[in-house]
Amino acid sequence: MNQDWEDRTTAAWATFDDYPEERAAEFRAVIDALVAELPDGSPLGLFERACAWDSTGHSDKAAPLYREALALGLDGYKGRRAKIQLASSLRNIGQAEEGVKLLTPELDGPSDELDDAVRACLALCLSSLGRDREGLSLVLGALAPHLPRYQRSMANYARALIEPEA
Repeated sequence: MNQDWEDRTTAAWATFDDYPEERAAEFRAVIDALVAELPDGSPLGLFERACAWDSTGHSDKAAPLYREALALGLDGYKGRRAKIQLASSLRNIGQAEEGVKLLTPELDGPSDELDDAVRACLALCLSSLGRDREGLSLVLGALAPHLPRYQRSMANYARALIEPEA
């Protein structure tokens, strides 16, 4: 889509907090109007609609839209966002194992600003499956580089949580 559409979509999302829960349908209508400008079956449109459902508390309605957007070729930055958000939605609807399968390959993918979000969401999915030590390891590993001190110690502790004891 063109930059004007992207700018208007970004502006719409910037107003999200202006819509309290009881006006969630109004916000989704704003996004739906923007999506209506896209060709039918646009992965970008499906992604934006999924985000709107997800952000208004309907993971069950968002998950199929994220899946379809990815199946139709949504890739790059928004594709990675879709995977993170789909995994979160799956966790919310009791399908955390699928979220783990979706995000685990992202740990070895190209690095970008979403790396910590991948780890955080994957940690939540793991925790939902009773795999708290693995989740905590991911979170500590993601946090370590941001600390003003103790980076090496925290990274070592993160590894020690999941390595077998000698």
